[in-house]
Amino acid sequence: MSKCRIPLGPFHPLLEEAEFFDIKVEGEKVVDIEMETGWMHRGHEKISETKSYTQSIFLVERICGICSTSHPFAATHAMEDIDNVEIPERAQYIRIFIGEMERIHSHLLWLGLAGHFIGYDTLWMWAWRYREPVLQIFEKVSGNRNHYAMFRVGGVSRDFDNALIPEIHPTLDMIEKKMLMIAGAAKDDPVLRSRLKGVGVLTKEDAINYCATGPTARASGVDIDVRRDDGLEYDLINLDVIVLPNGDVYDKLVLRVLEIIESVKIARQCLDAFPKVGGEYLNKVKHISPGEGIGRYEAPRGEVFHYIRSDGSNRPLRHKVRAPSFSNIPTYKASCVGIPLADALITLAAVDPCYCCTERSIRVVDKNNKKLEHNLLTMSREKTAHIKKVVAGSEKTPIDRIFED
Repeated sequence: MSKCRIPLGPFHPLLEEAEFFDIKVEGEKVVDIEMETGWMHRGHEKISETKSYTQSIFLVERICGICSTSHPFAATHAMEDIDNVEIPERAQYIRIFIGEMERIHSHLLWLGLAGHFIGYDTLWMWAWRYREPVLQIFEKVSGNRNHYAMFRVGGVSRDFDNALIPEIHPTLDMIEKKMLMIAGAAKDDPVLRSRLKGVGVLTKEDAINYCATGPTARASGVDIDVRRDDGLEYDLINLDVIVLPNGDVYDKLVLRVLEIIESVKIARQCLDAFPKVGGEYLNKVKHISPGEGIGRYEAPRGEVFHYIRSDGSNRPLRHKVRAPSFSNIPTYKASCVGIPLADALITLAAVDPCYCCTERSIRVVDKNNKKLEHNLLTMSREKTAHIKKVVAGSEKTPIDRIFED
């Protein structure tokens, strides 16, 4: 049986952002898969060291456009952890509401894309139609459909307008009703079941070994959720963690639908609390002491982790970020090997990867452990010159090298 390599990326219609996968197949079966990260490196950690704490919150909000409040959630937790900053109760409810509405819109976006990837464009159009009113709620609450700029050290930047509550409830009712409909379709539709059931299985053991997080882990029977396990704001509400046992693409789909319904319930709890909880929404923090802090949050894709080191100035001395996709994407090596190539792409999509979140800078050393200095601008120009030679036909292309192998 013939063996070959199929390069997927760094630019491909399936990939919303740049990433590279080297897929090795025998006939139609995937026998190995390797991944290269760092194609989307933008230097957030280094840039943060040049910004004030408030500016850093704006910065990390732009690590990911879909879960743009998850990184501020974790970053402010890390900053507040240094001085054990107290958060007003009203601010805690506002944070929860923003976080859960974002989980709804993120899962709906994934649901639509997943439908599109398997040729179920009706599901794509449904999901994105239901997502639009959620974005409109964000605009009414924060002024922005995305990148809401709501988080500050000590609370939130603006209060929630209680007059919006009657407008928001009908949207939540609609989302819950439609998700129950989609859950029923997933249960009864023979095409969906045959296309997704038993496909791309990630076992519980592999999920643990690869340090998977979020829906990727919970769909494999791993009962973890930062909202419940870390508490903080979420101690104020009732939360049921959804866990499913099979670890296939079907369970990942069903789990996200059920999580949307759970997020609707949490958002309703916040709306019920707003008229009862008054007072300040921001505990103004004028100074952050020297020290270290960590912050975690359960993003739609899983655990976001931020580490902040302070020297007492108005900006971080060190800011380290680990996003869930950095842990979840390598699980492809366990879930894709052995399956047909036709199933590999939906298996890749099933972890809801955010390739921007995998950005990393690589420190290069020689055999004597001496650091090799590289100017990014020079490297970019050299790469462009190489591409020009390939296009002109004077150098071999990656495809040429594949056939040589």
